[in-house]
Amino acid sequence: MVPIYNEIESIPHLLQALSSSLTEAQITYEIICVDDGSSDGSDRLLKSSALDRTDLCAVLLRRNYGQTAAISAGFRYAQGEVIITIDGDLQNDPVDIPMLLHTLEEGEYDLVSGWRRDRQDTKLTRVLPSKIANWLIGQVTGVRLHDYGCSLKAYRSDLVSDLNLYGELHRFLPALAFIEGARITERVVTHHPRRFGHSKYGIDRTFRVVMDLLTISFMRKFLTRPMHVFGLFGLIFLTVGFAISGHLAYVRLVIGEDIGQRPLLILAVVLLLAGLNLFSVGILAEIAMRTYHESQDRPIYRVRQAIGPNRSGL
Repeated sequence: MVPIYNEIESIPHLLQALSSSLTEAQITYEIICVDDGSSDGSDRLLKSSALDRTDLCAVLLRRNYGQTAAISAGFRYAQGEVIITIDGDLQNDPVDIPMLLHTLEEGEYDLVSGWRRDRQDTKLTRVLPSKIANWLIGQVTGVRLHDYGCSLKAYRSDLVSDLNLYGELHRFLPALAFIEGARITERVVTHHPRRFGHSKYGIDRTFRVVMDLLTISFMRKFLTRPMHVFGLFGLIFLTVGFAISGHLAYVRLVIGEDIGQRPLLILAVVLLLAGLNLFSVGILAEIAMRTYHESQDRPIYRVRQAIGPNRSGL
């Protein structure tokens, strides 16, 4: 599955490389290219190619929604037992696909992620920020990978059916898969210099990555128990607020001093209100979480395998 955005020069070479590599490896395949609102004619080229080829499905989005939406659309249209994602800029090498498939076929993993160990990008503006981001993501999510940003990945189809993607979450797919109980590994893959066009990513994506990282961290720890985080902070605020209020009550009623002009009075009121608000948010989050799971008949667990009589359909 290939997300495409303004890669008209690369498309013919990519389709040829994919078909040659997969045919040579005797792999039954279908190529799904998702055009994410290209403005350079990539959509027209994909449409005409899909009419001429039997191994290509072109999915044309109405406008540019972003790579996460394109990948989500590709997952929806994919029909195979294994889904491979690969960039459309020719920097990933289709020759590595059979190796990823072989790793999945060993049966120990649900997701195999590529590792561009010898990355052919600008060191200062691309490689260094990526290394920092990979380390940070690993620390926050608990999923230790060398290269989160590599698009060349292999997924079991039953895994991606449980992944709902929003925002810029495509770069956190291994972390999302880990939340769903996936077993993850990585393999070194080839990385080529860009042959055509230029990168669509800039330094402006840093803010989006940080915000989505916070989202992933919350989902990993508190997706099914949001009250644990909101209630904890609410309890802390209420406890401190009541403690300050008790002290002020003692000062006013026992000592007889005026407390109307004391900053502690304002702090106590703020803490009490904040604590009540956090408890309210926690309750609403619990209701939303239960509605989310129960309305979709979505369990809070994932079964890897059930062994025994009459268990195949469960």
